[in-house]
Parts: sequence; C-alpha cells; structure tokens
Amino acid sequence: MFVDWSYALRDWPTYLDAAWLSLKLSLEAFALAFVLGLLGALARKSRHRALRAPAAVYVEVVRNTPVLLQMFVAYFALPSAGLRLSPVQAGVLALGVNVGAYLTEIFRAGIQAVPRGQREAARVLALSPLRTFAHVVLPQALRNVYPAVVNQLVQIILGSSLLSAISVPELTGSAMVINSRTLLTVQVFGIAAVIYLILTNAVVLAAGLIGRVAFKPPLRPAARPRPLSAVRRLLTARPVRPVQKEA
Repeated sequence: MFVDWSYALRDWPTYLDAAWLSLKLSLEAFALAFVLGLLGALARKSRHRALRAPAAVYVEVVRNTPVLLQMFVAYFALPSAGLRLSPVQAGVLALGVNVGAYLTEIFRAGIQAVPRGQREAARVLALSPLRTFAHVVLPQALRNVYPAVVNQLVQIILGSSLLSAISVPELTGSAMVINSRTLLTVQVFGIAAVIYLILTNAVVLAAGLIGRVAFKPPLRPAARPRPLSAVRRLLTARPVRPVQKEA
C-alpha cells in the first residue's frame, strides 16, 4: 500500500512551531523539577522531622498518582481555590512537580553516595556547611546521578505530549488538529513520532557533550616509585657472568 507523505508535509511550519513549543515547555518544567528535586532531597536528608515528613509525603503522593490527573488538578481544580492558570502554566507546573518527586529520590541517592570522609575533611578545613555542600558534596552528587537526571529530562519531553489534554498546542496536540483536517493518520502521527525521536536524541547528545565538559574525569596521579620492588628486583636478578677472552 502506497502512502503519500507530500500532502502531510505541507504543514511542516506547524510541526516545527509545535516541536519548539514542546521543547521550550519541557525545559521550563525541567528547571522547576530540578529546583524541587534538590530542595526535596535536602529536606529528606534533614535532621528535622518537620522537613522530612512533608518531603516524604510529596514524593509518595506524586509518584503514586498519574501525571495526567495532576495536570487536571492544576488546570481545573486550582481555579476553584483562587489560583487560575493558563493551560501552558498548568502543564509546566504539573510536569515540574511530577518529575521533581523523582529527582528528589535521585538527588538523595547521589548525596548519600558521596563518602562521609570528604565532609569531615571539609570540616577540618573550616568550611561552612553551605560551602561544603556547594563545593564538595553537590558537584560529586551531580556527577553520580547525571545520567539519571538526563533520563528524566527525556521523560519530560515525552510526557509533554499529555499537555494536549488541556488544550496546549504542543507537538501531539498540533498533530491531532492536522489529522482531524487531513485524515492522514499514518503520515501525520508518523511525522510527529520522527520529530520526537529527533528531539530526544538531540537532547541526549547535547547532554552528553555538556557532561563531558562539566564532569571531566579526575587526573590520575603519577605512579610513585616503589623502593621495595626495586630492591627485590636487584636481589632476584641473575648475576652476569664475565666474558672470557680467548688466549
């Protein structure tokens, strides 16, 4: 069966605008999720129960409810409480809050993976707790969890397709509008799928390049000479026999 793509490709400006909107909203939601995740991880690690308990409730509630339901709450329920948001604002808020719960656990695991001895060394150097966290703990924690954080960014890009349920004209929503007008279901959603594939792979590639620059591997220390090994080699070396000259 022949599939004609030429007619579906006539709407390529709409696809590009929708793809840019999807990427823009995803980055905004990721920025919100990053802040919420970092604050949530610090609250989960706090000694004060007044901080640990709300953070634990936030993580459990958000991770165990559908993200689409959270979007409906942000768009339909918050106005009844006096907070009216546009579809874009509600979508960014819902995505950021949802992924922020997952980043909370990811950052908490990364902070726990930093050896305690490094904090003690910073304390010996008279670094304040804030400087210790900013200059010692946080860089190593980010290095540990960087691949998982990038994966959450990809999940936000894919999850942005749900914003079409609250009338946001992102890529999936625009594809649905084009499909209702052209009835070229295979072509329209096939183009949208290819664009999503390009977006996610481009983000992963860019994140990989950023990670190589930001998290360069530490230089290996130069090999130190081992005096005992040198002595052992001298003792076990075979004596060299002198060459006898012929008379």
